[in-house]
Parts: sequence; C-alpha cells; structure tokens
Amino acid sequence: MGLVPIFTTRAHVFQIDPSTKKNWVPASKQAVTVSYFYDVTRNSYRIISVDGAKVIINSTITPNMTFTKTSQKFGQWADSRANTVFGLGFSSEQQLTKFAEKFQEVKEAAKLARDKSQEKIETSKCVCETPSSAQASSVNGTDDEKASHAGPADTHLKSENDKLKIALTQSAANVKKWEIELQTLRESNARLTTALQESAASVEQWKRQFSICRDENDRLRNKIDELEEQCGEINREKEKNSQLKRRIEELEAELREKETELKDLRKQSEIIPQLMSECDYVSEKLEAAERDNQNLEDKVRSLKTDIEESKYRQRHLKVELKSFLEVLDGKIDDLHDFRRGLSKLGTDN
Repeated sequence: MGLVPIFTTRAHVFQIDPSTKKNWVPASKQAVTVSYFYDVTRNSYRIISVDGAKVIINSTITPNMTFTKTSQKFGQWADSRANTVFGLGFSSEQQLTKFAEKFQEVKEAAKLARDKSQEKIETSKCVCETPSSAQASSVNGTDDEKASHAGPADTHLKSENDKLKIALTQSAANVKKWEIELQTLRESNARLTTALQESAASVEQWKRQFSICRDENDRLRNKIDELEEQCGEINREKEKNSQLKRRIEELEAELREKETELKDLRKQSEIIPQLMSECDYVSEKLEAAERDNQNLEDKVRSLKTDIEESKYRQRHLKVELKSFLEVLDGKIDDLHDFRRGLSKLGTDN
C-alpha cells in the first residue's frame, strides 16, 4: 500500500540462466507491464513487473546499479540482492531510451535517499551516545548538587534528562521500525528465493517441454516433407487429370462435330431418293441430248459433205465462169473492132 507509481512501460522480461550465466530465459510469454515505484515505507525505489499473479521482477534500485543498453531495443541490469540479471526487450528504441533515462533518475534519487538515511542513522547514533554521558553528567551534577546544593543546575539537568528520554523513545521506535523493515526484507527475500526456485523448476520443465517440442517439431517436419512429396504427386496427378480433361473436352468437341456432320448426312440421306429421281430424269435428258447430238453430228457431216460438193461446184463454176468471161472478153473485143469498123465506114461514107 506504500508504493507510489513513477513510470510505466511494456516490455518482454528475461532473466539470465543461473546455470550458464550466458543464455537468456524468458520470464514472460508476452510483453508485460514494467513499472518504477517509490516505496514510501522503506524510502526506496523499486522496479516491479507482474505477469498474471506471478511477480517476475521485484528489484530494489541501489546507487551502485547500472542499466546497460546491449542493442537498439534491449537493455539489462544486475541485481545482487536477487542474485540475477534482468533483461528487457522493447518494441522500439525510444521506449528503451526513456526507460534508461528514468533508471538514471531513479538511481540518483536512491543515492539521495541513502545519504539522507545515513545522516539520520548518524544523528540517531549521536543521540544514543548522548544519554549515557548526559546521565553521567546528571549523576555527577546530582553529586555536585548534593555537594554544592545548586538549585538552578538541578532544573537544567531535569530538562536535559527529559529531552534525552524523548530522544531515546524516538530511537527505540526507529529501531523497532528498522527491525520491522528488516523482517519485511527477509520475508521478501524468502519469497524471492522461493520464486527463484520455482523459476528454476519452471526452467527445467521448459527445457523438457522444449525437448519434447523439438522432437515433435522434427517429427512434424518429416511429416511435412512426406506431405509435400505427396502433394507433389497429387499435383502431378492433377496435371495428368487436367491434360486428360482437356483431351476429353477435345474429343467431346470432335464428337459434337461428328454428330453435326452425321445429322447433315442424315438430312442429305433424306433427299437422296429425290436426287436419284432427278438423276434418272437428268440421265434420260442426257441420253436424249446425246441422241440429238448424234443426229446433229450426222447432219453436220451431211452438211459438210454438201459444203464440199458446193465448194467443188463453185470451183467448177468459177472455171466455167472464167472461160465464159474469156470468151465474153473476146466477143467484146470483136464487138469493139466491129464498132470501130462501122464508125470508120460511117466516116468514109
């Protein structure tokens, strides 16, 4: 109830492995709250972190402690009272810097508190030593008083004795208070020792669990390798299936084309009788045409014969006509001669 919060942050808590003094052992499974507190009752400063119901850090800061940054996000300090080294892993370098600055401030405050406590202890020691000498002086004074019967000195000694009694009472109360604080510290150390032993047992348990997890991890890796190999085979089978599927689709497409062709052929087969009848009709027409063609060829041959005969006749006629023309020319010449003769006779007459 005498703890006053000063600064709070979140970090992953680690402790040094007590067996190796080298490896870090995680004290928390996740980031937890780490706070600076001022203990009003003991006039001290402490770093406390709790994970659930378990206290994982309860470190009283002394002026001799040093917080060291070992990386950009990790820092540590040694606690000789807890006989361990605490490590904190932060999520950012800024958080680590703030924590380190606050550690330095709290360490300075702890140094001032220690100096004040030492001054109070020295003052109490001086007060504790004063009563015996004062009592001796009081006794001597009493003897002197008895010897000299000095009244004012007796009054002064009584007032001094009263003051010394009050100081002794306060010293006794302070001693009792310190004894209570010492007993509290012992109980706290006992709890911390128990917690440390529990942590050591937990570490061993974690080691066993880690070994079991590592074996399980190896087994799972082997299983994963087998599954990956099976997946490879499955992928190859899938590839084959996809190829077969594509081939089936191609065959189905070809089958549809063949079915379409078959339908066309069936449609064509339905008109085959009509085509046959038309073919017979055309054949008859063709035969008739062939007969007509034969007749025409016969006519052409007869016409060719007639043409040859006419050509022969024409040549014969040409010959006869030429001879006739020659005779005619002779006659015409004779006629001209006759006309000239007549004309000459007419002139002579």
